[in-house]
Amino acid sequence: MGLRLVIGNKNYSSWSFRPWLAMKVAGMPFEETLIPFAAPDFKARVTALNGAGKVPVLVDGDTRVWESLAILEYLAEKFPAAGLWPGHPPARAHARATAAEMHAGFLGLRRQLPMNVRRPVKPRALGDDAAGDVARIDAIWSECRGRFGAKGPFLYGPFGAADAMYAPVVWRFHTYAVEVSAAARDYMRALMALPAWSEWREAARREPWVVPHDEVDWPEVLRD
Repeated sequence: MGLRLVIGNKNYSSWSFRPWLAMKVAGMPFEETLIPFAAPDFKARVTALNGAGKVPVLVDGDTRVWESLAILEYLAEKFPAAGLWPGHPPARAHARATAAEMHAGFLGLRRQLPMNVRRPVKPRALGDDAAGDVARIDAIWSECRGRFGAKGPFLYGPFGAADAMYAPVVWRFHTYAVEVSAAARDYMRALMALPAWSEWREAARREPWVVPHDEVDWPEVLRD
């Protein structure tokens, strides 16, 4: 039995997007199971897979892994040739630190600019917390690219786990027309040029479900 990744709505689920993108870019074979957030049995089905009752969940035989960063660590061990973490120890330590910072922080950005793939590009004024998060993320990207990005267009050169962790932020910056530095903008273009990125975007645009909490223009629902 192969890998199965259980995810939520592609339009909104930033946590689901992370391992999905990593697996697609790395060419890891897997089956995808999408459970809409509005499904009456969403909580029951996901809780049956992990006690947290949240997506994503990676199913590998009898093994269940939840939380995006934990899934990426599991995949890095299972598929070492994919190079999800940099081979050079200082770069690898830095990548793990930046990925963990993304996993644990930036609540102001998350709350004010929820991921919404099909929303047309339209600016939204930032509060102080979100603006501070944007500045910090821009600094992280610029530092990564300057110190470790010589061998490719991504944070540590080739695409890796840290890029997967920050990919939903790229959606947010793009959707809400957030102003960033030239280095950050180049990095965003590199991620958005991935074929897997386009695949996720087109699937998100076809979804019929609406989650009002993640529609910042509610009750209007803007569609690209």
